[in-house]
Amino acid sequence: MKHLLFTFFCLWLQNIVCAQPNIIPKPSHTLLAKGEWTMKEKTKISTPKDATWSHVGDMLASQLSRATGMKITKVKEKADIDFAVSNDESLGEEGYKLSCTSKGVVIQARTAKGAFYGMQTLLQMLPAEVFSPAIVSGVKWSVPLATITDIPRYSYRGLMLDVGRHFMPVEFVKKYIDLIALHKQNQFHWHLTDDQGWRIEIKKYPQLTTIGSNRSETMKGHYTEAKYDGKPYGGFYTQDQIKEIVKYAADRFVNVIPEIEMPGHALAALAAYPNLGNNPDKIYKVGTKWGVYSEVFMPREETLQFLENVLSEVIELFPGKYIHIGGDECPKTQWKESRFAQELIKKQNLKDEHGLQSYVIRRIDKFITAKGRRMIGWDEILEGGLSPNATVMSWQGIQGAITAAKENHDVIMTPTTHMYFDYYQADAKTQPLAIGGFVDIAKTYSFEPTPQVLSQEQGKHILGVQGNAWTEYMSTPAYVEYMVFPRAVAVAEVGWTSKENKNFDDFDRRLQIHKKRLDYLGVNYYGAPINSKFEYVWPLKK
Repeated sequence: MKHLLFTFFCLWLQNIVCAQPNIIPKPSHTLLAKGEWTMKEKTKISTPKDATWSHVGDMLASQLSRATGMKITKVKEKADIDFAVSNDESLGEEGYKLSCTSKGVVIQARTAKGAFYGMQTLLQMLPAEVFSPAIVSGVKWSVPLATITDIPRYSYRGLMLDVGRHFMPVEFVKKYIDLIALHKQNQFHWHLTDDQGWRIEIKKYPQLTTIGSNRSETMKGHYTEAKYDGKPYGGFYTQDQIKEIVKYAADRFVNVIPEIEMPGHALAALAAYPNLGNNPDKIYKVGTKWGVYSEVFMPREETLQFLENVLSEVIELFPGKYIHIGGDECPKTQWKESRFAQELIKKQNLKDEHGLQSYVIRRIDKFITAKGRRMIGWDEILEGGLSPNATVMSWQGIQGAITAAKENHDVIMTPTTHMYFDYYQADAKTQPLAIGGFVDIAKTYSFEPTPQVLSQEQGKHILGVQGNAWTEYMSTPAYVEYMVFPRAVAVAEVGWTSKENKNFDDFDRRLQIHKKRLDYLGVNYYGAPINSKFEYVWPLKK
């Protein structure tokens, strides 16, 4: 009898588990009831009068109408889907509460941003076909009866896209932002300059794009093979295009963080303005090989003024809180061999060349702070002493994060061990060419952003987590999608869902349904079914 009861209990428990809606990232609390609410032809949406809230309602109405073929409209009175302002302070800026009863759906939040995330959850509670760009017939558009209360674990949840190595068209950048928003992430880190290309128009310095955005050829195969394609390569974003993308992101509650590299990764800029380098008479050329170049900015006053002028235009284009200045992988050889650099080290009472790097970073930090913004740098900015207002992006493991947090600096976690999507995600023999390493989705999902060695107070400086897409080997949008997704989906749950609510087996179960949504969205993720709309153009590693 006991065995029979245990069997019935297991079957009951299995039914409860299976009934859970396949929402990614997993909500904080979900309470299900029997039954469902079904959309009908005359389904209506209401929002508060505020324009931003109204915009959220418009986006929902548009998506529902496009997929269902119904004429979903907005009304001023109470409707089938109601957005409402909540007074619950525990929801914070990004939390929401979604209630679905037999009468309809109510999404409550303190801000329109929270309402937007509630909208994303509602869409995921509907059949996957709701993400179709065209009408899908024969679908019952039902939502399970449930009450969901959801608050993100971390305030910073992002993805990075490097366009310095391979330029990505505006429409793809927008799609990337759409996918960030779909997964309740709020930061798009846009890596715009590097040795191999300068991708942002700066009106005061036009040669940054007329010269710096173009390289004579590109490496083909792995960088260790030192082979080149012999084809000129270029591309950059005009300031009007930048504004268009920033507005597009803001409409989806995504902040865009520009990265302008300094004092290293400067070769493209030096090709345009050689007077900023160690040898003004040298003919610099935009980098054609992958890796780190020894050419760096020489910290003369002229160079620092150039960097401040560039950042002034960048700050005008990007209204968000953060400006990323790189600060990573800056070789010190040229500074060691430069009489000017050595004299500057003595004049400023700096310990060594690491101190000189800190001198540059501190100067830029002071400038950015005076503009009302916050500076982010890779964890090398710890070398020589951390700048007063800097936020550290910890990529070389977690030690940089620990050091920075203990010094009361904010930190964004993005270690190569878990968050680098230019690493292989399966057997390299079966995969597109990548830089090396191995990070599969389970490894990404397993990451715990807050190091255990930090005290509770120090742990508050861990702002969140970010996945990175370096594009040395990702030459097309389809290639980027293949390398980034679905690992980026795991990053979203790491950033949003509480540690206690995370379970990889459960995540993987929900991911299988979520992949159907990505199919409708035309995402060329790893493991996607072969479809003619995808561009399988990469070279497979033999």
